[in-house]
Amino acid sequence: MIGYVTLGTNDIARAGRYYDDLLSVIGARRTMETEKFIAWGNDPKAPMLFVIKPADGCPATVGNGVMVALAAKSTADVDKVYNKAISLGSKCEGPAGPRGGGFYAGYFRDADGNKLCAFHMG
Repeated sequence: MIGYVTLGTNDIARAGRYYDDLLSVIGARRTMETEKFIAWGNDPKAPMLFVIKPADGCPATVGNGVMVALAAKSTADVDKVYNKAISLGSKCEGPAGPRGGGFYAGYFRDADGNKLCAFHMG
């Protein structure tokens, strides 16, 4: 159902470096790029993550209640993504760990304030 998700940025180069490092932990790579956006994915037919300069020319802002969840193959991979995010300067929004019902997740914010979660079910 989901084709892609976009996150606003005010510094496309900085966001590109951050997500190159972060998403490499789960095997994602750049799939498309222009001067206004960069996209990452594992497969062109699977959902992708974009960082984008807002089309209206106004500064990017964070949506209250908006979050992107990155699926990991294991709890160890959740730990790797979360720890990589923190090492890249992300703000912790809840350390990686069990959340109940077989849900394991770590929450963080990128340099633009966008909230992300790395998670594994099972």
